[in-house]
Amino acid sequence: MFRDFGEPGPSSGNGGGYGGPAQHPAAAQAAQQKFHLVPSINTMSGSQELQWMVQPHFLGPSSYPRPLTYPQYSPPQPRPGVIRALGPPPGIRRRPCEQALPEPAEPPEPRAAGVSRAQGQPRRLAVPSRPLSADVNECLTIPEACKGEMKCINHYGGYLCLPRSAAVINDLHGEGPPPPVPPAQHPNPCPPGYEPDDQESCVDVDECAQALHDCRPSQDCHNLPGSYQCTCPDGYRKIGPECVDIDECRYRYCQHRCVNLPGSFRCQCEPGFQLGPNNRSCVDVNECDMGAPCEQRCFNSYGTFLCRCHQGYELHRDGFSCSDIDECSYSSYLCQYRCVNEPGRFSCHCPQGYQLLATRLCQDIDECETGAHQCSEAQTCVNFHGGYRCVDTNRCVEPYVQVSDNRCLCPASNPLCREQPSSIVHRYMTITSERSVPADVFQIQATSVYPGAYNAFQIRAGNSQGDFYIRQINNVSAMLVLARPVTGPREYVLDLEMVTMNSLMSYRASSVLRLTVFVGAYTF
Repeated sequence: MFRDFGEPGPSSGNGGGYGGPAQHPAAAQAAQQKFHLVPSINTMSGSQELQWMVQPHFLGPSSYPRPLTYPQYSPPQPRPGVIRALGPPPGIRRRPCEQALPEPAEPPEPRAAGVSRAQGQPRRLAVPSRPLSADVNECLTIPEACKGEMKCINHYGGYLCLPRSAAVINDLHGEGPPPPVPPAQHPNPCPPGYEPDDQESCVDVDECAQALHDCRPSQDCHNLPGSYQCTCPDGYRKIGPECVDIDECRYRYCQHRCVNLPGSFRCQCEPGFQLGPNNRSCVDVNECDMGAPCEQRCFNSYGTFLCRCHQGYELHRDGFSCSDIDECSYSSYLCQYRCVNEPGRFSCHCPQGYQLLATRLCQDIDECETGAHQCSEAQTCVNFHGGYRCVDTNRCVEPYVQVSDNRCLCPASNPLCREQPSSIVHRYMTITSERSVPADVFQIQATSVYPGAYNAFQIRAGNSQGDFYIRQINNVSAMLVLARPVTGPREYVLDLEMVTMNSLMSYRASSVLRLTVFVGAYTF
């Protein structure tokens, strides 16, 4: 065991350098090869482990401390180092061959006064003396006596844990004057970690502020009453002697992406999301409310948005702008007459004389019925597809005389009427252009039927191109049939004759229906 600074004990003469009975000269010389150790209680561990301040001196033959040189330092300077001595504090650990004896009463002797830890000087600890026994090499008997990168150095009565780069040089034969003995100082009346102030009160020593701690650069020093504590900053954990950053991203704190930072972490969200109030979860961003670049309509969806266009427009390749759809180019059947494309829509137009029916069809305007004609009172308005015609009310030509609005009669008393039809009736009709054929267009009906008479129907005039023919249905009626497609605008005047014959009475008579057919310019 050790006394502070290896000072001579209360015994004199050839007694042991640490007090107790006299020793053999060889044992005395071995006992003088001691290190200067200053115990300091480790308040962090809470165990019986001690922090030892190594004073790099060696006790030579003259019993004065001599410098313990290190190869890496030139010239050697006193450099206290911190090592850990395993086992109970001095004065408590006992070996099998030792037996604790009561300390003999001894008069007080002049000693170097202990100094508080706050002043960086060792404090004196009294250690009871005990009889000398054989040294035990703890470096061989204790498994892993020194931890980490420390090496074990055995010495008489104990062992040291020093850095592997440290070198121990036995300077028994060194020469030179002994170093001066430090002057005596007044003992510190305060507990370890405290120092007296001007009012003779014990105040705590702030080891952190005075750089009297041994915390690593990666650790934070926290001052405690009478001591201090080395802790890792937030976001770090202690691995061995160092504080290592905690990779919080391994624990999946973030909903989407995690970026580890020294001592912390940051959550990031995918595009279309933003961090929530807890800075970890991601919530959807309503891009439509934040000025999405949609030209017309915007629809928010989870994590993104969609651009849509109004009816009549289509989305451009860029996904944001809208282009007008030319509906008229898709089909020629959208409108009955003409399709006009407009921004976002289309409209159907009809030719003159027609009006739009619903949205696509064209319907003839009956100017005669609506009064949109310019016929005089002596004329009759005749409507047809796309227009109208003003005809004279009296269309009878000599030798015919008018008997009604549309009927002309040839008097039998007039010699000019013998070879002419007895009557002419005027009728008007209209058909569309390019009408499918054959098509029934007009039916002829006899108004008078005589017993034993036979009626025959024919086209008397106006069918030079053969566009029409008569199909007789029975004795009293026949049908005018369109034989070929006709294109308007065009006008036909057909004399449809009905010949009445009676063979028993040798009777033959005829009447004519003068049919004016207007062919419209369009197919509707």
